[in-house]
Amino acid sequence: MTTPPGKAGPPALDAEVLYQELLRGVRALVTPQTRLVGIASGGAWLAERLQADLQRAGAPSIISSAMHRDDFSRRGLAASAAQTVLDFDVNGADLLLLDDVLYTGRTIRAALNELFDYGRPARVQLAVLVDRGGRELPVEAQLAAARVDIPAGQALALARDDAGLFSFRIETV
Repeated sequence: MTTPPGKAGPPALDAEVLYQELLRGVRALVTPQTRLVGIASGGAWLAERLQADLQRAGAPSIISSAMHRDDFSRRGLAASAAQTVLDFDVNGADLLLLDDVLYTGRTIRAALNELFDYGRPARVQLAVLVDRGGRELPVEAQLAAARVDIPAGQALALARDDAGLFSFRIETV
């Protein structure tokens, strides 16, 4: 994860290399009872691919943070069209919550609020592809494939192509 020669700014990130690192770490975190829950949309993509690569039966669950966001009045539902889909009883469950980029912690807080609307899990762990720092809430991932510094005026977004391969886009906000 180095900055390309002659370029200033955040390091070049290979999302596929980071996904392999995430996969290795997730293997160590999960038990046969652990349910994968991806935060829409990038976390849901990760959960879907991890579910297949870990050879787990069924589809991963998806959680939408849209209804519990503290900026809902500004963003509305358009920010994420995905709906929460949990095909198991959350009460007493062992969960691995997945997201693509951890930044302020506000999306994780909103996802946890949504999750607790469905019940009280026994344990929730957090795994992310990239932790970019800049926390505004006391949220920490048990597993981050990479920790990078991205300037505050930029956003790091996970993209997925038609073949299911991951890449990153850096956007100005």
